[in-house]
Amino acid sequence: MKILAIGDVIGRPGRRALRELLPAIRDEQGVDFVVANGENAAGGSGLTPAVVEEILGCGVDAITSGDHIWKNRDVYQIIDKEERLIRPANYPAGCPGHGWALLKTGVAVAGVGVVNVMGRVFIG
Repeated sequence: MKILAIGDVIGRPGRRALRELLPAIRDEQGVDFVVANGENAAGGSGLTPAVVEEILGCGVDAITSGDHIWKNRDVYQIIDKEERLIRPANYPAGCPGHGWALLKTGVAVAGVGVVNVMGRVFIG
């Protein structure tokens, strides 16, 4: 199984790069699963439901995040429902969303476990 991990997708240029480049990379390299950090994908900071949908539509299988996940309050509409959007697991109990997911793939395995843990040194 080939897994591609993509760092920070920043704003419209990052989303455009995903849209234009990711399908060919997946095909040419035989990538089975793609994880991308999307916490800065909406205007350079945060996420919106539309941006999450756009990123997933580009071929990303899981979106990780960090402290900027909360920048746009619209994300609260989907963070509990969209299992492919993963907030940091080491946030306090009661935080919306989830810090890990076991996601299905198109290959013959049980799935891919994605855990998102954020360093908290020098934050805030």
